[in-house]
Amino acid sequence: MANDALRAKDKKAALGTDIVIENFSKEEVNAFDVLDDIDDVDKKTKRTLLKVGVDTESEERAGSFLQMDQSNVFSSSISNSVEVMNTGIALEKYSWLKDYMWNAVKPDADKYTAQTALREVEEESYSGYFVRSLPGTKEVFPVQACMFIADQDVMQTAHNIIIAEENSELHLITGCATGEDVSSALHVGVSEMYLKPGSKITFTMVHNWAEQVEVRPRTAILQAENTTYINNYILTSPVNSIQSYPTTHCNGENARALFQSIQSGTKDSIIDVGSRALLNAPNTSAEIISRAVANDESSIYSRGHLAGNVPNVKGHLECHGLVLDDGSSIYAVPELEANAANLEMSHEAAVGQIDEEEIYYLTSRGLTEEEAASMIVRGFLSMDITGLPDELAAETQRMIDMSLDGM
Repeated sequence: MANDALRAKDKKAALGTDIVIENFSKEEVNAFDVLDDIDDVDKKTKRTLLKVGVDTESEERAGSFLQMDQSNVFSSSISNSVEVMNTGIALEKYSWLKDYMWNAVKPDADKYTAQTALREVEEESYSGYFVRSLPGTKEVFPVQACMFIADQDVMQTAHNIIIAEENSELHLITGCATGEDVSSALHVGVSEMYLKPGSKITFTMVHNWAEQVEVRPRTAILQAENTTYINNYILTSPVNSIQSYPTTHCNGENARALFQSIQSGTKDSIIDVGSRALLNAPNTSAEIISRAVANDESSIYSRGHLAGNVPNVKGHLECHGLVLDDGSSIYAVPELEANAANLEMSHEAAVGQIDEEEIYYLTSRGLTEEEAASMIVRGFLSMDITGLPDELAAETQRMIDMSLDGM
C-alpha cells in the first residue's frame, strides 16, 4: 500500500482543477482536546455544525462523530445497533478491518488518495470515522458525523469506513464545514462503503465551505445482492473548487442505487460533481438525479455515468440546470455505457434560464423580480427525497431549506 501511494504522490486527478498540495500545512496548528459530550463545543461552532445537519443537542441520533482538523474530538454510539468510533481505534479493536482498508478506493488513484495513505504511514495514526450497523438491525435515527476545519491553510485528510452488515439498515448524515475565521484550506475525504447482502445505507452529505477551500472527496461503494444505497448531496455555499465522483459497484443481484444532488454555484466557484454506477450483476438498477444552479461567475460540471455490464439491468440519468448570470456556466456530461444486450438505459439533460413568463406571473402578484427569481430557484432545487424513513426525509428537507436560506 505504501509503495503504491508513494508512486502516485504527484499523480494528477483525471478530473477537476489541479491543486498544489504543498501549499497546505500538514501540521496540527491547534491540537484539540477530546470532548466528553459533543454538545460541549462552543456556540459559534455549534451554529456552523447545525447548518450541515449536525445537531449537538438532538436526542434523535444513533451516534455522533466530530473531527476538527486532524484531531478526533468526539465519537459515541447511542444505539446498540451501530458502532461509531475513530478509524484507528476500530483497527485496534478489529484486526479484520485491515481487509477493508483501501479495498474499494485505491491509494494510488491520484495524489489526494496517495497523500491520505502516506499520512497514515508517516504519522502512524488514522483520522476519519468507522461506522458499522450490526446484522439484522434497522436503526431509524441517523448517525451524524462532521469534518470541521478550524485552522487556516490546513490540509485535512480523513479515511472513513462504513459497513452495513447483513440485513441491516444504516442512515448517516455527514456534514463538512469550516470555522468562521477560515478562508483557505484543503479537505480530502476517502470514504469506503460496504453493503452486505440485504442491507441498506442512506448517506446524506451537506457541504458548507469557505470561499477559498479546495475539496477532494474520494468515495466508492461495494454492493452485494439485494442491497440499497441512497446518496444525497447538498452544496449551496461558495467554494474555491470541488471535484467528486462517488462510484458504486452493484456486484450482487438485485442491488439498487440512487444518487440525488443539489448544487448551487456562487461567486467564482468551480464545482465538478458527478455520480457513477457500475451495474455488474443481473437485475441491478441505478438512478442519478441532479439539480444545478450557476450564479455569478461560477462553473458547474454536472457528470453522470451509468455502465450496464451484464444483461437485465436498468439505469436512468437526469440532469437539469439553470444559468442565472452571463458569467456563469453549466456543463452537463451524461454518459451511458452498454456492454451487454437486453438492458434498459436512458438519460435526459436540460440546461437553460428562468422563464421570463414565470417572472412576470409572480411580479404581477406583488413580488419583486428578485423575490420571484429566488422563489423559482428554490422550487427548482427542491427534490423529492425518496426511499427514506419519514423522519429522515423531513430532516434532509430541513437541511436543504437551511442551505437555501439567503438565496
